[in-house]
Amino acid sequence: MTLITVRPEGLYCEAGEFFVDPWQPVDTALITHAHADHARAGSSHYIATQVSQGVLTKRLGATIQLQGVEYGEKIKLGNTWVSFHSAGHVLGSAQIRVEHGDEVWVVSGDYKRGDDPTCEPFEVVPCDRFISEATFGLPIYHWEPGSTTAQEIYHWWQSDLERPSLLFCYSFGKAQRILGELQKLTDKPVYVHGAVHVLTELYRQVGIPMIATVPASEMPRDYKFKGDLVLAPPSAHRSSWMKRFPLPQTGFASGWMAVRGARRRQGYERGFVLSDHADWQSLVTTVQQTGAKTVYVTHGQTDVLSRYLTETCGINAMPLKTLFEGESDI
Repeated sequence: MTLITVRPEGLYCEAGEFFVDPWQPVDTALITHAHADHARAGSSHYIATQVSQGVLTKRLGATIQLQGVEYGEKIKLGNTWVSFHSAGHVLGSAQIRVEHGDEVWVVSGDYKRGDDPTCEPFEVVPCDRFISEATFGLPIYHWEPGSTTAQEIYHWWQSDLERPSLLFCYSFGKAQRILGELQKLTDKPVYVHGAVHVLTELYRQVGIPMIATVPASEMPRDYKFKGDLVLAPPSAHRSSWMKRFPLPQTGFASGWMAVRGARRRQGYERGFVLSDHADWQSLVTTVQQTGAKTVYVTHGQTDVLSRYLTETCGINAMPLKTLFEGESDI
């Protein structure tokens, strides 16, 4: 690696004097999106997409020095030109394009190719060198459209109207995607855990349409949530918070539900395959569409994907060790 190198603080561009998604405090941090393994506190100056500012300031603090940019807007940093392009992952997520002389690199962050009514669709950005995630970098991972999974969730919810339906999902990105899809199927409000409520309101503030939601905490203590759908983060599963919901049916929405036995091991009655990351074929297709001659594969199944890209696709691909973690309960 030349234009972008790995330092103890994270991915570094010396020509531009900035880091991308650093995992330690630095002077200038370019942030692909607001998930906790990519956006960390303590840096002096942050640059991110304009639409992600609400979530970033909520997570990193209202007093951070944050410069917001529009998708596709070019800014000069040192001897480089930098622009942010949609990654289709969550609200405000971006790939970061770095141009220096006649060389172009793209740091993709996390990305997905499927339709999502709550964020901008993925943009293919041609480049010479591409840094790709590989969270679900195995051929077993294949996603159906989010609308299809939302219909499965809706039918599960309606299948037992004598009990609450507790659906666990990540509070930033996944929950809002489900709420965006459900508005096409019903106008009945959905109840939400406090962690989901806070982030959902930030989505609403930038005009993202979703089904109506009500914080579960606002309901009377004797309300039984009979026949209601409730969204909560995985951290609430089997917690004291669940005591409010008598004899619920439980489900979990995640890409990990594609693995046989994962639902049972985690103690959910039903699993729904829904991910905010690219599946196997989308990873391979994306790399090919960028036209990159060299690809660095990070977090997830790095060895499998890089070997496939090299041996089958004829692309110079190699694993890249970082501290990015992929999906977590955030």
